[in-house]
Amino acid sequence: MNTTLTIALAKGRIFKDALPLLAHAGIVPVDDPETSRKLILDTNQSNIKLVVIRSSDVPTYVEYGAADVGVAGKDVLMEYGGEGLYEPLDLKIACCRLMLAGPAALKNSEARMRIATKYVATTRRYFAAQGKQVEIIKLYGSMELAPLVGLSDCIVDVVDTGNTLKANGLVPLELIANVSSRLIVNKAAMKMKHALVQSVCARIAEAVEIKEQKRTNSNRLQAK
Repeated sequence: MNTTLTIALAKGRIFKDALPLLAHAGIVPVDDPETSRKLILDTNQSNIKLVVIRSSDVPTYVEYGAADVGVAGKDVLMEYGGEGLYEPLDLKIACCRLMLAGPAALKNSEARMRIATKYVATTRRYFAAQGKQVEIIKLYGSMELAPLVGLSDCIVDVVDTGNTLKANGLVPLELIANVSSRLIVNKAAMKMKHALVQSVCARIAEAVEIKEQKRTNSNRLQAK
């Protein structure tokens, strides 16, 4: 039986935020992902490998068994909508909000809107649940540009500080979902590699709990 565990991580912020959690679980990459040309990174655990890929690909790798475990944003998971995944843990990292945003004049508007987004399925579900009809245009980047050039009325995108919206004359209009990164597990791996998967998940959960306790204590001290 293959006892190697492969963990898929999204490039960028999620990867950086996940490293301390993995380190607490005793998993440290041997190769520097910033400089290594390897596609599969070794770790200090001979039976645990890392693959660092596009965030939108993480659920696919995990569901189809190319990776056993993964870390992906809730926004990506909502859009992916796969059924072959367990989502046992909120890692509380890379937090942001999935928002409907646009010109302030459109706040509380009931008019049918044209919305630019890469979150097509999520946007469609959100407005269908409200009984609203919208026209959706799929874009892959530079969302804030779409309302400025008349391509769309609004956008649906992830918002962190809101500074980019503000700089382009846009405001948050509706909160669609609060987003953080989640640990996801392939259902077959949970069965076939149960002990190893459970051990890694438990240690990562412990790291999240410690991190959150430190954050809570820090907030209490600042409030005094």
